[in-house]
Parts: sequence; structure tokens; C-alpha cells
Amino acid sequence: MPIKNRFAELQPEIAEWRRHLHENPELLFDTHETSAFVEEKLKSFGVDEIATGIGRTGVVAVIKGKTNNSGRTIGLRADMDALPILEATGLDYASKTPGKMHACGHDGHTSMLLGAAKYLSETRNFDGTCVVIFQPAEEGGGGGKEMVDDGMMERWNIDEVYGMHNWPGAPVGSFSIRPGAFFAAADQFEIDVEGKGGHAAKPHDCIDTTLVASHIVVALQSIASRNVNPVEQVVVSVTSFETESKAHNVIPQKVKLRGTVRTLDDDVQDLAEARLKKLAETTAEAFGAKAVVNYERGYPVMVNSEEQTEFAAKVAINVSGDCADAPLVMGGEDFAFMLNARPGAYILVGNGDTAMVHHPEYNFDDEVIPAGCSWWAGIIESRMPAA
Repeated sequence: MPIKNRFAELQPEIAEWRRHLHENPELLFDTHETSAFVEEKLKSFGVDEIATGIGRTGVVAVIKGKTNNSGRTIGLRADMDALPILEATGLDYASKTPGKMHACGHDGHTSMLLGAAKYLSETRNFDGTCVVIFQPAEEGGGGGKEMVDDGMMERWNIDEVYGMHNWPGAPVGSFSIRPGAFFAAADQFEIDVEGKGGHAAKPHDCIDTTLVASHIVVALQSIASRNVNPVEQVVVSVTSFETESKAHNVIPQKVKLRGTVRTLDDDVQDLAEARLKKLAETTAEAFGAKAVVNYERGYPVMVNSEEQTEFAAKVAINVSGDCADAPLVMGGEDFAFMLNARPGAYILVGNGDTAMVHHPEYNFDDEVIPAGCSWWAGIIESRMPAA
């Protein structure tokens, strides 16, 4: 099942959809215009059922095959939301909303799944039911969890679910995947450090929170270097250091640290959380200060099911001729919630030599569209072959 001619024909139209979405980015659950656009297209394709408001602003559509002897239902998921980034691409179709940008390619994911939905609605050359899932709030909002919590899997009796993400640096239209743990659990923390503020010329009369917080930042790096087994993965990154004073001659009373912890194993996640709290609190105490830690668990580890990963790779090989072994990724992905609810797999499709995702100069490559759409369609037609 190589790239389908129909998707080569549809590529300019799908690219137009993608560029419209790129011009009109929306964040988190505030994807009202994007969801309406998706709903309008699905209606024009003649799908059998459309439901909106799933997971607040998610859209779900049902496409029935010519037959349903298998009784099987497969879900295909694309994310719709953008990022709070000021675009710097200079494209003719750049974001019309300053400070919002499709910097992760969700415009491409949504458009490719729409393209696959159009084709599958035309052909219906499969035995079973296809459910296409358009999800809001992947970028930190947990839209995948909300759609699952809304009963999506049970309402449409979804047996398996598949997802896709573009991957800059890999050849356009190439694929890679791995079974088991794939994307990391993504936790976040805040540490409030309080000491004794005062005049910068009299540090001996103060408890310097800037110094204390700096020692905490350094101490937290020992979690990866001295607490976790070197063959296991953990990332602890302090990403924000805020003092309550911006003056040159003031030692601040309070400092706030923010950051993230990424792990690929539940035990390592537990260890990292415990050590982070202990190191912050005891380091501050050693200086006579106080540290209060707020640690929040975010997206869980995203785990590909063995059987579905093998199948997804075969479909990718049929499309592009190859499917590479994907690396472990320490980024988070809330498709993890759907894979916790049902077996399935998540695959990467090459976006070529472009800026990395979450970069202000990133752009989804429209040449990826035929390969991505062909993989979506191949999942349905190969997993549920026509009787």
C-alpha cells in the first residue's frame, strides 16, 4: 500500500486547509474556530456521525465501512491546538494572531486526518468502523485525558487507537516507531524559597534567597547524576528563577523556581519527586531559609502496545518502504491517556530539514501530507480489510 494516488490528488486541497489553520491558531481548549472548521469539513465529507464538545472542544466523527462483520472499531487521533509563541517564519500564511503559532505541526496533523477522513468516507473499503478524533489542548492542557474522561472510548466502543506526530530532522514522509515506553512522563514543580531580605551591602544581616535558590538549582542536578541508575532516564530542568525584587541593591525576601521533571519509569518518577522535595527543603534549611515545594504530576509515560506497534510499522513500510527504530523521547505527549485506556500505537513521520518543533521559525512541510494520509488510511484498510 504505497502512497495513494488519491492523496497526491488531494494534497493541494489539504495543504490549503493546513495553511488556513496555520493562519488562525488557537490555544489549549480555546479551539472553537478550529473545531468548527473541522466539523464543517467532516459534514461535507458525508461522515455517518459527528459529535462536538467531547473533552470541552474536541470533535469526534464516525465513518462506517461497507461491512461490519469484524465488529471492530478503530480510533485515529490528531491534535488541534497551537502554542503561545510569536511566529518568525515570514510566511504569507503566518499567524494572524501575535503571540500564537502552530509551532508543533498540529495544523498538519489535523489536516492530514481530515484528508484521511475524506478518502475513507469516499471509499469505505473496510470492514468495521473508523472513529476520527480531533483533540484540543495537547500542549499542556490534558485534552486527551478530558476526552477519555468524557467516556469517548466507551461511547463509540473503540478497540484500538493510533496517533501520529511530525518529526523535524527525519526525511520527509519517512516513519519511525518503537514499542513500549516512547514519550516521557512530564511533571512540573514550583519551589518557593523564603529567607530574610535586606540591603545588598549588608548580606550578613540577611538570609540571601538568591544564594539559597542557586544552591537548590545545583543540588537538583544530583538527582540525575547521583540518585538514578545511569541506565535509566531522567531530566530535571529548572526553567524559571524569579526574585521578588529587580533592584541592584536589594537582597530579596522571596525567590520562586519553576521547572519540569521527565521520566520513563514509574519508580524513577517516584524517586525523582521524593528527592526533589528533600533536596530543596534541606538545602534551604542549611542556610536558615525555608523552601516549600509544589510538585504536580502531568502527562504519564506514553507506552506503545507491542502488537499494535508492529502492525503500525508494517503499514508505514507499505507506505514509504521503511520504518526506522525511533529514539526515546523525553518530551511529553498526552496521547498517553488514550493509550492507557486502549491498546494502540503512536508513530513519527519525517518533516525534513526544518526548524525543530516549538521554535518560532518552525513550519509543517506540506510535502508530508500524502505519506501521512496514506498511513492513516492504511491503518483502517489493513486492520479491518474489506470482507
